Amino acid sequence: MVILPLEISNMDKSIVIVGASTDRSKYGNKAVRAFVEGGWTVYPVNPSADEVEGLPSYPSIADVPEPVHRISMYVPPKVGRSMLPDIVKKAPQEFFLNPGSDDEDLVKEAKALGLDPIQACSIVNIGLRPDMFSDE
Repeated sequence: MVILPLEISNMDKSIVIVGASTDRSKYGNKAVRAFVEGGWTVYPVNPSADEVEGLPSYPSIADVPEPVHRISMYVPPKVGRSMLPDIVKKAPQEFFLNPGSDDEDLVKEAKALGLDPIQACSIVNIGLRPDMFSDE
């Protein structure tokens, strides 16, 4: 008998959007909308916003409830580096560095901490595209 791994449905997946934005033209906002549309539980992280797209926003990664399946970064590398310890504590199954949020030093530090960063657009990874979401 062959036992196949249990697929996790999108309804069972959660994502932390680091750098979630209230500005609908920003990728940090488009990501929130894309993952909501994809059926994920979405946790926006933005210390300056109380909510993003109707969802409560968390001031930091540490404030997000667990479990966390994926963390997706939409902040500059310097900011992202300061968040690596909190990301390690959340122990996400996937850690995405979206274009513009990564650099060589951040990737090295993340790997040294035991993370396996994925350098790609997390929106495209779920079969959607940022241009599918209006700037308005």
